[in-house]
Amino acid sequence: MPDEGGAPRYERPVPTVGDTSSAAQRRGDPSGWAMGEAATEALASVVAGRRDIRRYRPDAVPEDLLTAVLEAGHRAPSVGHSQPWRFIVVTDATTRDRAAHMADRARLEQAEQLASERAARMLDLKLEGLREAPVGIVVACDRRTPATGVLGRATFPDADLWSCATAIENMWLTARAHGLGMGWVTLFDPDELADLLGLPEGVVTLGWLCLGWPDERPPSPGLERAAWSKKTPLEQVVIRDRWPADEGAPQQPVSYERPVVHGPEGDRLVSATDSADELLSPPESLGVLDRALNRVLAVGAADVAGATLVLAGADHPVAGLRVSAFPASSTRDVLHATVTGTSIGAATARGAGLAVIPVDAGVDGDPVGGARSARPSGERGDIATSDAVSASDVDALVAVGRDIGREAAGSGLVCLGEVGVGNTTVAAALACALLDLEPQDAVGLGSGSDADMVARKREVVASALARTKGESDPLRLLAAVGGPEIALLTGVTLGAAAAGAPVVLDGLAASLPGVIAARLEPGVQGHLIAGQVSRERAHALVLRELGLEPLLDLRLRAGEGVGACLAASMVLQGLAVRRVAARTH
Repeated sequence: MPDEGGAPRYERPVPTVGDTSSAAQRRGDPSGWAMGEAATEALASVVAGRRDIRRYRPDAVPEDLLTAVLEAGHRAPSVGHSQPWRFIVVTDATTRDRAAHMADRARLEQAEQLASERAARMLDLKLEGLREAPVGIVVACDRRTPATGVLGRATFPDADLWSCATAIENMWLTARAHGLGMGWVTLFDPDELADLLGLPEGVVTLGWLCLGWPDERPPSPGLERAAWSKKTPLEQVVIRDRWPADEGAPQQPVSYERPVVHGPEGDRLVSATDSADELLSPPESLGVLDRALNRVLAVGAADVAGATLVLAGADHPVAGLRVSAFPASSTRDVLHATVTGTSIGAATARGAGLAVIPVDAGVDGDPVGGARSARPSGERGDIATSDAVSASDVDALVAVGRDIGREAAGSGLVCLGEVGVGNTTVAAALACALLDLEPQDAVGLGSGSDADMVARKREVVASALARTKGESDPLRLLAAVGGPEIALLTGVTLGAAAAGAPVVLDGLAASLPGVIAARLEPGVQGHLIAGQVSRERAHALVLRELGLEPLLDLRLRAGEGVGACLAASMVLQGLAVRRVAARTH
């Protein structure tokens, strides 16, 4: 057909690939690309209904839904079409246990940076999704391509990370549309998480996404419900054309602040939380105790009604360096009194209805009558100039401890206790070696040290650390600067956890077995309960390393498992309350 000037016009050839629209079509109907009212309403509903889910059912995520979520992530926009994301799908229980432990520890570290009231509110936030959710997705960004080699990154080098964030949003919305829950956990040391997953240099993570069927259906964001922060009105975050010359930055939200032993199964964690939710009481009404109860129930100890204190005693050659205010004979006296049921540890245990297993793990002189014998056979050293015990003795003590732990697990909770003149120095040295601390950050008063004695203890610890510099193997460190009672209690922890029992830690020397056991078997951490935090300087740091909150803070110095027994009594009472308390339907 000719135009007004007589020149012919032809039909527009429509491409068989790519954009089939014409300029005339786009000019005549600018909104013609819209997907329709139903689609826009559905999208708005999904966006508004997206939530950071913290509680999950143990039911499996069907493979087709998992693929749909991953496919949505892979359809995200990326700078220079670089597609830098890599989706690491984690279902292995041991890996999830390790990740949960890391997040627990980071959570406590971050809480320490907040004001006390705000820290308490942060610690109330539930982070069990790492253990409960059947699937973890770690979005990693492959940054090994130089920024100058990717269109758009030469000027904005971090655009690859932003691209991965858009992939997370796509996956999150898709999961929500299918009824799945997703939670984004960034309480990790990035390097630790990268090491856990074996990421090569140049590949970084953006945190951990929990994916599973939600065991909650929150009507509003969880942090709003917890009064942690509130939604900032849109008008406060929208700026037209350029930043106002007379105003600072938009106000930040309130939250802005400068294998062998497996952990609890996800379905048990969910069941424990469900059971608590049915009580005629506000959620987590017992605070930190409620979390300990959930941990006990999650390891399958629902019918627990008793507990056993394993109290190990040993002397230490380091006491000869004048680091203790008491004579070495005190160790024998206390262990003997434990056998007769009259030491403060044994009396506390029996008063709470606990059984007691006293163990002679190396008391000077003849074996202590009535106590289990697990005495080292090799040379003993003062840790400053020679190893505390031999490697073979450590192996033997851990093996004996495993057997005792399995035996004690038959009665329910297993509480750790120790006695040994000089062992606060040993414990401080071992804490420094395991946690990379300085002596001044770990050495405390012990049982009545004066200023001169504390100075000597720090010198001894410094000498011990100089001998072990560069060593990271926990059992090797235990032999070099630890003690036989700590080695035995490490075995007790491993054996009890393997038998499915919760393990209640006591003071510094009786908490270090938890650190060593968890490094040997990451799943152990899910069985541990911090009975108390003592006055020893390094104890709070050790509990933070374990990601545990203590049930008690009584400034105890007694040792002997006293704090663990008192805490175990609380746990047993809490379990009894849960059994008989009124329930809702």
